[in-house]
Amino acid sequence: MAKFTIKCMNKTQDLGTEFTYDNQTSELLDFHGNPVLEVNHKDYQSAQVTSIDSPLGKVSPKTLKISLGLSCNYECSYCSQRFVPHADSTNPKDVDKFVNELDAWVTTPPERIEFWGGEPLVYWKTLKPLAEMLRNKYPNTTFLMITNGSLLDIAKNEWLDQMGFHVGMSHDGPGYHVRGLDPLENEEQRNAIMDLYSRLKPKGRMSINAVLHKDNQSRKDIQDFLIKAFGDNVTIGEGSYIDPYDQGGMESSLLSSAEQIGYRQQAISNIRNNSVNNFNILHQKIHDFIESIRTARPANAVGQKCSMDKPDNIAVDLNGNVVTCQNVSVAALAPNLQSHKIGHVSDLASSKLSTSTHWSKRKDCPDCPVLQLCKGSCMFLEGGLWDAGCNNSFSDNIPFFAAAIETLTGYIPYYIEGPQREDRKDIFGLVNGIQIDKQKKPFPIPVVSV
Repeated sequence: MAKFTIKCMNKTQDLGTEFTYDNQTSELLDFHGNPVLEVNHKDYQSAQVTSIDSPLGKVSPKTLKISLGLSCNYECSYCSQRFVPHADSTNPKDVDKFVNELDAWVTTPPERIEFWGGEPLVYWKTLKPLAEMLRNKYPNTTFLMITNGSLLDIAKNEWLDQMGFHVGMSHDGPGYHVRGLDPLENEEQRNAIMDLYSRLKPKGRMSINAVLHKDNQSRKDIQDFLIKAFGDNVTIGEGSYIDPYDQGGMESSLLSSAEQIGYRQQAISNIRNNSVNNFNILHQKIHDFIESIRTARPANAVGQKCSMDKPDNIAVDLNGNVVTCQNVSVAALAPNLQSHKIGHVSDLASSKLSTSTHWSKRKDCPDCPVLQLCKGSCMFLEGGLWDAGCNNSFSDNIPFFAAAIETLTGYIPYYIEGPQREDRKDIFGLVNGIQIDKQKKPFPIPVVSV
């Protein structure tokens, strides 16, 4: 069991208290040993655990992710696909065979089908007939596409709307410069983006998706930028700090203690100032953590954050190859040197997710206070990339953890005693007097002694 003593202060700094938290049972107790919430136990099923030694297989998908290829018309410095070896590209000739063979391995209609690139609109000649055939076959399935928006036009927009697509447009606000030229600064591209937004946003089918990295750390700045571009009710999707998949991702990570503390201070300030409320991730994380407390969610019910460890979440290419996730190809090896091609749809039961490691098999995850929020970071990273991703994820999730506890109790965590790493106990650098930006104090608490 991993139990933590959470030292907290109230908003007026004149009263402190402690809570006890168990990340394995989701028990949060006050100073007197009483639950902070009335617990309504839910009957959770244990998550299945995958590793190179005991890999999970795949079954008929509830979520089907179709990789059209990894080509893109942009070169984002932190892109998870940037240095992934490309497999042979699929093309429109592959569509009929792929769709005609679905019944052999998709036994019930998927709840959701996602169309992925690279940039999926680079593959327009393949995407269009594929989606039309799938919509005819699965009229009630949710369709999703993530796009950078630069290749949109009125005809494509009409088609996306008619086909019932949910669209996430990737835009990092003021941090867009690491992606390339901003399509919002090109009149033709901007007009096409705004046309699609006006069609889909009122139907709840479009979000603007931002990620955070070293050159784009403020959710407030991102929200201010996107509100100016899209209006006050813009929905901001994704919204988490990047996972590093290569050297570019490493360079965009939080590598030093000072960088990690500075990020956490800014993040908690943004949350507590109500300046990032358009981010879905804020509400999702706080709600999910509170629900874990309310329902006593055990750690053994927690799968990986991407959900691609689930047997019924499948990524495939149009040749029927089953891959770890949509961000890799059959030509690539995972960091553990296993092929990212984990099987073929013709023998789905023999697919083996040997590229990935469940959080319970990692060194630090079981003893981490934000386990129930982080859910194991990227499941196939290893070595230095894993270490950097773990640091990014901890610093990204601990402000949500603190905000959720303040929401529940009115007290703000600042120090966590427990089995986790020593450098993660002083959450916001207040005990050790680390103030990165004197103008952006995370909350009005002076340096304290433990």
